[in-house]
Amino acid sequence: MKEKKYPSAVSYYAVAVSSLMWVFVKLPLADTIDYVGFALVNLLIFFISYQIWPKRVAVLDRKKKPEKVEEVKTGDADIDRMIMDKTLAIEEMKRLDMNIANELISRQIVHLQEVTDKIVRCVVEKPEKKKQVKRFFNYYLPTTIKLLDTYDRMDNAGISGINIDGTKGKIETMMDTAVKAYDRQLDALYSDEALDISTDITVMENLMKSEGLKVKEK
Repeated sequence: MKEKKYPSAVSYYAVAVSSLMWVFVKLPLADTIDYVGFALVNLLIFFISYQIWPKRVAVLDRKKKPEKVEEVKTGDADIDRMIMDKTLAIEEMKRLDMNIANELISRQIVHLQEVTDKIVRCVVEKPEKKKQVKRFFNYYLPTTIKLLDTYDRMDNAGISGINIDGTKGKIETMMDTAVKAYDRQLDALYSDEALDISTDITVMENLMKSEGLKVKEK
């Protein structure tokens, strides 16, 4: 694992403010010595701000290959493919989690890993539910990985800009939606079971009531 430190965005803002002040006070930029002085002042300001404000640290592990995936055979080709896709997706999420410095996104990535694993476990236990998660595995999961990979690459660019900041902001907002969508997908897999239990409870309560076994609520 490698750690890479990037200057705080404050360093760039400080240089920008310094340049504006130079122009505002109408300091000369007529010959070579003026430009050299201008550059040296900005370099000094950048260096001082770089030392004062904490650096952003990113863990780089881009060359790491996914761990060997142990093949799991359930006898159902669709579910076997889901298990493989889940394993590879979680491995990629772990890599992205290590690279991305944003703590909130890191927690969201861990949550998505856990929910994805639970979704697959549920489908393995009840194969008839595999159609319910087809879109999840064909679109939502790979698109989530794509968005996170884009965020990782832009985050490691080490600069602030309209395109980078704007895209990262949209992905951060989308991650909130993704977490809720993943949770709803898992919850939906238990809808039949919840209905069955509700029916069992109603039948049991009625039987207990008819036999005088149900305690009246105070």
